[in-house]
Amino acid sequence: RAHWGIESMHWILDVSMGEDACQIYRENAAENMAALRHMALNMLRAESTKISVPMKQKRCMMKPAYLEQVLIAGFSSMDKY
Repeated sequence: RAHWGIESMHWILDVSMGEDACQIYRENAAENMAALRHMALNMLRAESTKISVPMKQKRCMMKPAYLEQVLIAGFSSMDKY
């Protein structure tokens, strides 16, 4: 079951953030981009609105106030660890 949770996360990263299409090969850039994608996904998931991750991404692009809401929720969830 744990394996499918990981597969689900990677599917979301690939579909909504284009991870498989990324062609960054320079030094640690690929690892850095992967870390940023994971952080962005965690921030989107931390925000409590019950819509899909792609819809949250689109809403962030169109509404700066919603982007701010996602960032606040994401950074607040990081304080818990």
